[in-house]
Amino acid sequence: METIQIQTESKSYPVFVGEGVRNELNDFLTNHLPGLTRILIITDETVGKLHLQELQNVLKSWDPIVFTAPSGEAAKTFEVFYNALTTALEFGLDRKSVILSFGGGAVGDLAGFVAASYMRGIPFIQIPTTILAHDSAVGGKVAINHPIGKNMIGAFYQPEAVFYDLEWLKTLPIQEIRSGFAELIKHALISDADFYKWLSENIHDLQGMEPILLADSLIKGIQIKNSFVSQDERETGVRAYLNFGHTLGHAIESELGYGKITHGEAVMIGMVYALRLSNQLFGLSFNVDEFIQWVSSLGYETNLPNQLSSDRLLSKMKQDKKAVGNSYRFVLLQKIGEPKLLEVSENVLLEVLEELKRI
Repeated sequence: METIQIQTESKSYPVFVGEGVRNELNDFLTNHLPGLTRILIITDETVGKLHLQELQNVLKSWDPIVFTAPSGEAAKTFEVFYNALTTALEFGLDRKSVILSFGGGAVGDLAGFVAASYMRGIPFIQIPTTILAHDSAVGGKVAINHPIGKNMIGAFYQPEAVFYDLEWLKTLPIQEIRSGFAELIKHALISDADFYKWLSENIHDLQGMEPILLADSLIKGIQIKNSFVSQDERETGVRAYLNFGHTLGHAIESELGYGKITHGEAVMIGMVYALRLSNQLFGLSFNVDEFIQWVSSLGYETNLPNQLSSDRLLSKMKQDKKAVGNSYRFVLLQKIGEPKLLEVSENVLLEVLEELKRI
């Protein structure tokens, strides 16, 4: 088991990574949350069918309550949020209770926002079951979606701990592996040229990855996430760099309809877009065509879906959380490992959007 200590301005907490770390959960609950009254597990339909019984077996002495959300981004609606809060109220959760988020990034976002809102904040613990959640489970950004924009209603609310049991990654379908691995590639591009080189030279088959390669990659990704979050918990500065590829990625998700494309696959298209903008605006000396060749061999699409309107995407990008007034602000790269937030003109954005359609 590897333990990574996350340090933010408001809280320090551990991330436990390894096979079987769920078995450490009981001791943590007893020692870290004295007087614990109730446990509410928030999971989704997919994870519930696959793994909920295993978690319940670990926690059987606590007799946890379970709230099951729809799978994927359908979990992050006002209705589901309201229903989860209703469950907490009906079963009498109090400020000595804890919420366990058991699933991928969407469940983590939902459960964390429920915990942040219920009685103005009760403890919660992240128990991620996807590769994508190595990113979303760390750092305390919790939210639900609005039809106008993704993650627009939420809070910064840190968990008590993260228990990242790698055994639960073995049942992931390939599209979820791709979705999560895109965030690892993002971490490398914005932070560590050597890590990017290592990934591109060693990862050639996402479905057949050796467990040690996956574990090493996830630990490195969490460490990179921590390096940004520790400096800037509430995204007023460098933490915004973690949104590399997300401005267009979120717009694609919103325009296609949440759940029609995985988060990471949309972000991959957004990263290709940001790399091409970086080439044009910074003269980035990075071979984007070689990058596209590598990620395409891993199964990623790098072109914009044909049905998407450039004008509609621009409108969505203007609603991005990094936007100020009527400006378009993008995380771009001066070189690998050196991101910068830049305002970009609409003409340039449209030009490169059209290039993505023609590729």
